[in-house]
Amino acid sequence: MHTKCLIIGSGPAGYTAAVYAARANLNPLLYTGMQPGGQLTSTTEVENFPGYPDGVSGQVMMDDLRRQAERFHADIRYGSITEVNFDRRPYTALTDEETAIEAETVIIATGATAKYLGLPSEEKFKGLGVSACATCDGFFYRGKDVAVVGGGDTACEEAAYLSGLCGKVYMIVRRNELRASASMQKKVFRIPNIEILWETQTKEVLGDGKVTGVWLTGKEGDKKISVSGFFLAIGHHPNSEMFRKWIETDENGYIKTVPGTSKTGVEGVFACGDVQDPHYRQAVTAAGSGCKAAIDAERFLVANRL
Repeated sequence: MHTKCLIIGSGPAGYTAAVYAARANLNPLLYTGMQPGGQLTSTTEVENFPGYPDGVSGQVMMDDLRRQAERFHADIRYGSITEVNFDRRPYTALTDEETAIEAETVIIATGATAKYLGLPSEEKFKGLGVSACATCDGFFYRGKDVAVVGGGDTACEEAAYLSGLCGKVYMIVRRNELRASASMQKKVFRIPNIEILWETQTKEVLGDGKVTGVWLTGKEGDKKISVSGFFLAIGHHPNSEMFRKWIETDENGYIKTVPGTSKTGVEGVFACGDVQDPHYRQAVTAAGSGCKAAIDAERFLVANRL
């Protein structure tokens, strides 16, 4: 099988890349990955994506994006790319059904996976009070008490953001100090409705249909706090392992791109969405980067008369 443009991964970045590539007559071939639509499909409601004034479920939004790409005849296939080889163009890829693909350009849109504690109750309440994105979901907890797990810069940023929306914000920190930068620590310490629970870990997320509290264990024993939201801020894992033999990543595994573009260090290979974005991780920024990747791919093909 041969294609001018192979898109690996779906979600806002992959589907947007497919829309733009299809409209440019690249006849893109997109493999959705193990979770068609990406992380957003596990989000109950999205209220901050332009064009949905009344909000929309993550699943519905991803279905809309997929159908839009299919309208322009993008070839969307349910399955995963399990292996790539970027030694020479056309580049090659292998699917989970062992279909071999040759591609003149490749757009990587495999996303990043939020790190969780691994508690069964955490999985149970995903989208029902458990979240890994305060910017995405904090609005739903206006005036309510919430908890943030973590002690780094991300946790401090999330706690500070939530403090402007919520009644009280508990920071659950397993050490006796924060790992965040000095400036972020000062910011958190100055916010009166943030309470830091030092040397504390989560035993269980509690609820009945939705989160109502958290069981904690720490130096003073076990205790329960009542919260409506439980936010994980212990990092994300970019899904870039398959590409690291050929493409440069940062110390955390995020694919490095040429500033202002989606270009990687391999000609004709582009990256978009959360797999190359350690900073924003929003659906709208992922979609924007998917647009850039498709335009970069189209210009590469034109320049190389492919």
